[in-house]
Amino acid sequence: MESIFEDSTKEPLASRLRAQKLADFVGQKHLLGEGQILDRALKAKKISSLILWGPPGCGKTTLGLLAAQELNAHFEYLNAAFCTVAEVKKVLARARERRKTLGRQTALFIDEVHRFNKLQQETLVPDTENGNVILIGATIHAPNYYLIPSLISRSIVAGFKPLEKEDVAALLKRALSDKEKGLGEYKVKIDEKALQHIAVMSAGDARTALNALEVAVLSTPPKDGIINIGLEEIKAVVKKNTVYDRGDENHYDTISAFIKSMRGSDPDAAVYWLAKMLKGGEDPRFIARRMVIFAGEDIGNADPQALILATSCFHAVEFVGMPEAQIILAHVVTYLAAALKSNKSYEALLAAQADIENEESQEVPEHIKTHSQDYKYPHSYGGYVEQDYGARKQYYFPGEIGGEKRIKEFLAGIRRKGPADKS
Repeated sequence: MESIFEDSTKEPLASRLRAQKLADFVGQKHLLGEGQILDRALKAKKISSLILWGPPGCGKTTLGLLAAQELNAHFEYLNAAFCTVAEVKKVLARARERRKTLGRQTALFIDEVHRFNKLQQETLVPDTENGNVILIGATIHAPNYYLIPSLISRSIVAGFKPLEKEDVAALLKRALSDKEKGLGEYKVKIDEKALQHIAVMSAGDARTALNALEVAVLSTPPKDGIINIGLEEIKAVVKKNTVYDRGDENHYDTISAFIKSMRGSDPDAAVYWLAKMLKGGEDPRFIARRMVIFAGEDIGNADPQALILATSCFHAVEFVGMPEAQIILAHVVTYLAAALKSNKSYEALLAAQADIENEESQEVPEHIKTHSQDYKYPHSYGGYVEQDYGARKQYYFPGEIGGEKRIKEFLAGIRRKGPADKS
């Protein structure tokens, strides 16, 4: 029996199965559906540049190849991680010559285009502008963070989604039946639960799913000429794809979901996103810092204990370290998510900053300047005395919950005969 371990030069299954009709493209109907922007642009052959942005294994390279075919353009491939400016210039020179002599455009596919520095990206602009090349760039990172504006403005930016598990399962079944490029030459009987397990655990990454299937098929000895693959065989070769990279857009989406889950008082969701970040290798100190900010911004005086606990969490994470630090994080995350919420302190700051920005700056009243002889020391009057501290309006409006209710009642009492007009 053939083994991938004996034939290490064999092209991976995911690469062998790339070629397919545009109409059969799986999983990105929001881009290729009838009347959608990419479908319309390809049919009209009106693409100057195309940036394909999405997670690994969602079909960016495959669609790039198909787009070049649809546009009837000569195809050139570069990987930004391994080429220099000189190599890029050679490809562009060939493209100019090809258009001049043959009247044919070049579809230049650049994988991992986010790895190009600013100079390399700028090299592409003139030939993209005058139509010598149709740039097709693929990236797992948000283009606005990594690509220069002059490239983005000339491009259709197509955002890909992770494949649904039904799409991944369809691709796996196609691979098992394809005798020319897939695994159809083998007599494989795979349990439906095993197939679904791959589809779920690959987290929308078709490349991961196909590689797992190939390893399972080629490493399982046949019995009576049939390769039987069950759930146990699949569990031995497939690992969970967390779809989390500290450097990509998903990083920002995940921390956003984490914060919004705490703000929405959902400790279950908050713990889930915490677990995903930790599993993906996120720095626990980064998570703890965001929790400290959250306690001040979103809980405030509704539960003053929250900021103390969050700050203690940050220090504890620093000196305890992983893996035990995750226990402390879970403790405080659930507290913050379940705590009473108020952003009134933050709103007060924003309002005061707006006034400072837009109105004439207030001078410090003479009686509260340094070394003033007219300052009334509140403790000499039992803890409170009417006095002008320079505010001309009210900024802080405490809420009716938790600690803020007590603050509101206290301030209401002393503001009834306040020294300043705070309308």
